[in-house]
Amino acid sequence: MEEPQRRIRAAHSESTVTVYQAYSPEIGLPAVRDGRFPAVWKRDRMTWIKPSFLWMMYRCGWGAKAGQETVLAVEITREGFEWALRHACLSSYAREVHPDRATWQRRLKHAPARVQWDPERDLRLRPLPYRSLQLGLSGEAARRYADEWTVGIRDVTPLAHEIRALVAAGDLDSAAGLLPREPPYPDGDELLAHLRG
Repeated sequence: MEEPQRRIRAAHSESTVTVYQAYSPEIGLPAVRDGRFPAVWKRDRMTWIKPSFLWMMYRCGWGAKAGQETVLAVEITREGFEWALRHACLSSYAREVHPDRATWQRRLKHAPARVQWDPERDLRLRPLPYRSLQLGLSGEAARRYADEWTVGIRDVTPLAHEIRALVAAGDLDSAAGLLPREPPYPDGDELLAHLRG
């Protein structure tokens, strides 16, 4: 079955959804230890969360890029995730969604969340013909993400390294078997309806 161009795919349970971020050990390791982001994590900055494990691997180079050596799986409430989606604005102007560029800029300025669609990646981190969600959180959304929505933080750096080694060895089947399962997110289309033309 052919994948739609844009769809939220994410590991999720009845009450939570898993998103990924990568940080330096100074932020990532205390976050894992305490199950919450440390005080040095800047709550007044935009932070981007990614439901796609492979897109995160592309972004952080399998946890090898400087400042992104600790790859986190952050489990957040579905209620929080969906609040962010409902309050989001597209990160770039789309003629079919916004009446004009000025309207989009006003919405973007006041929106606590931003939606960006980037090409999904395969195991070799090559772009696929369909896109995955990135969700940018700022202001109220970033604070709520860090202090209310987060219910668990796991270090998945060893998993990233294991999958990368299997890919490097050409064992794509074993690598694929270790990937987190990311089925379509329930009601994803409905949650994003205000961002479509």
